[in-house]
Amino acid sequence: MAGRPRLDLDAVVRLGELGDQITPFALRAACDLRVADLLADGPRTVTDLAEAAGADRGALLRLLRALAARGVFAEVGEAEFALTPLAEPLRGDHPMSLRDSFTVLDSDVRSWAQIGHTLRTGRPAFDRVHGRSYWDHLAANPAESARVDDWMRSINRLHLRTLLGAYPWRRFGTLVDVGGGTGGFLAGLLARFPAVRGVLFDLPHVVAGAPAVLTGAGVADRCDVVSGSAFDAVPAGRDGYLLKTVLPGFDDDDAVRILGVIRAAMRPDSRLVLLEAVLPPGNTFDVAKLFDVHAMVLTGGAHRSSAQTGALLERVGLRLGQVIATPTLTVLEALPATE
Repeated sequence: MAGRPRLDLDAVVRLGELGDQITPFALRAACDLRVADLLADGPRTVTDLAEAAGADRGALLRLLRALAARGVFAEVGEAEFALTPLAEPLRGDHPMSLRDSFTVLDSDVRSWAQIGHTLRTGRPAFDRVHGRSYWDHLAANPAESARVDDWMRSINRLHLRTLLGAYPWRRFGTLVDVGGGTGGFLAGLLARFPAVRGVLFDLPHVVAGAPAVLTGAGVADRCDVVSGSAFDAVPAGRDGYLLKTVLPGFDDDDAVRILGVIRAAMRPDSRLVLLEAVLPPGNTFDVAKLFDVHAMVLTGGAHRSSAQTGALLERVGLRLGQVIATPTLTVLEALPATE
């Protein structure tokens, strides 16, 4: 017979923090209202903030008080708020701005509410709720697709700082970024390595926003934009191919299809570089374990260990070379198995 549970108040408090649904939504709502940007020049009353943000004063006051209790913003006077160090990265002009990475998309929220379906069936809740896949939904909803692009650009600021010095990117004459979105990461890479040329490859509705990104980074003259599906064909015969956080969006069979298409396009001396959050063993915390559940619910994809990724590569005639851990993503290099 099991012993009587021990009363552990610290555990109860910690579980309350982990199970809190309020703070994440409040934080995202504040980002949507651009509250941190509105406080960039100093403290403001909630009346001023509500007018500038187009919000109800009473509702905004209650939201900001809740966030201030968590250290995000500070109530410095009666209904007067200011930025805190924790809130600074929520400004759009911050060099490591995370503002656009904290979004509230109705389609995502409704899918998470049906996580029980995923746990019972192993199938993505998104498909059940919306009647189509996550990727098809974005293609049919330009506004939500743009929000996802904003999220990726926000995250890319951090990834560029941690990944550009971790791998010898200058070895490539031309690098094809497969599934590279609007080109935020590739643009940063080309700006850092002026001898490298790029090819940005993604679906037509995605790369439509790429010219502005590439021009803004001053690299449009060194980057071709090509639209298409990685399930069909990618530009062939280039020195390097890049998959940045692409494979976790797909199950093993679809991931192998994408890898097979890239393998067919590679020369014998080409390299494929994967940038992914890799699952560590045991109880070690890594954001990959959280993103793995995210992929399960929305796309039916999966994050994988290095060994699991290596097994997928072997199925298409590639072999896993060096694996380089960074503070964010892991760099996994793949080469043709015949090399």
